Amino acid sequence: MSDNRPKTQKQDLFEHPDFYEVDALLTEEQKLVRSTMRRFVKKEITPFIEDWAQRAHFPAELAKKFGEVGALGPTIPTEYGGGGMDYISYGLIMQEIERGDSGLRSMASVQGSLVMYPIYKFGSEEQKKKYLPRLASGELLGCFGLTEPDHGSNPAGMTTRFQDMGDHYLLNGAKMWISNAPHADIAIVWAKDEAGVIHGLILERGMEGFSTPEIHGKWSLRASSTGELVFDNVKVPKENKLPGKTGLGAPLMCLDSARYGISWGAIGAAMDCYESARRYALQREQFGKPIASFQLVQKKLAEMLTEITKAQLLAWRLGTLMNEGKATSAQISMAKRNNVRMALDIAREARQVHGAMGITGEYSLMRHMMNLESVITYEGTDDIHLLILGQSITGISAFKG
Repeated sequence: MSDNRPKTQKQDLFEHPDFYEVDALLTEEQKLVRSTMRRFVKKEITPFIEDWAQRAHFPAELAKKFGEVGALGPTIPTEYGGGGMDYISYGLIMQEIERGDSGLRSMASVQGSLVMYPIYKFGSEEQKKKYLPRLASGELLGCFGLTEPDHGSNPAGMTTRFQDMGDHYLLNGAKMWISNAPHADIAIVWAKDEAGVIHGLILERGMEGFSTPEIHGKWSLRASSTGELVFDNVKVPKENKLPGKTGLGAPLMCLDSARYGISWGAIGAAMDCYESARRYALQREQFGKPIASFQLVQKKLAEMLTEITKAQLLAWRLGTLMNEGKATSAQISMAKRNNVRMALDIAREARQVHGAMGITGEYSLMRHMMNLESVITYEGTDDIHLLILGQSITGISAFKG
């Protein structure tokens, strides 16, 4: 079949949709980081991900491979084993991993933003030296314990508590919906002391009374390992408390870092769905011509590319603000909410372009769609991010009566 489409500099929209030449805003180092991660994903994730998702298999061996390629804690200084990169590079890493799979991006972003970040920002020098290099290499896998069975969007209501027993702390409670938990070597756990003040504690697998039961039967993030953290009179050494910051602001700072990564990661999932839909539309024929020639299919593709382009510009500007130390929680919430919703909408539209084939594992669409149903909920639901923006706009909190 002859191809009469005009040849333009935008021809390669399969590999990396860049309609507004956002690449011109990236440094050569940032583009190198992206291309390195893209090659890694194509080699280590893409050939296997559909099988992993079908079997609900968590590829724990990827942790060390992520470490080797610099995907764990990329913004952590090199002296602690991190990549010493800027936030746009971090975002591009998350984008490329999520082009492969949201659950595997979760593995990496939890490690970097929710485990390494609090140790680096709030930990003692001894804690940094003990844990960060091993986390950066993937030798250790970590998880982050904030959400509880009865306190999801209201973390301030947590009931997990610890008592000062003189030479140690005694921890009791439970956390729910914790990524990496069943395989994690350490956990950053947020709990209240006797006075009700929130602190971060580092727990290690093997501590008596500490268990991590796995959650089974998920329809989403099937290649990610999700579980609970249960604390039954766990003795925590006093040197395992993070000394740098107390209060709810500490875990929320971690969540800001993770939400920022999600705002980039979701673009990767959207790109993969768009690329698949465009390719399929050009190849699939109905009524004697490719379905890409029909107006309604072109409308879908044009809207997908428009939304991806808007999300790219939003993420790039947010990354610039992060690099300058100016980004606010509300700005991060806007990007996380917008970009995840955008990706979910594109996954659904791309599935329609593929027709019945779109529900099969031959294509990534249903897997991305199901994954994004979790991403739109975790680390701040769609509604919670709206309320964060609403408070920023009005100065009035809608979280409390």
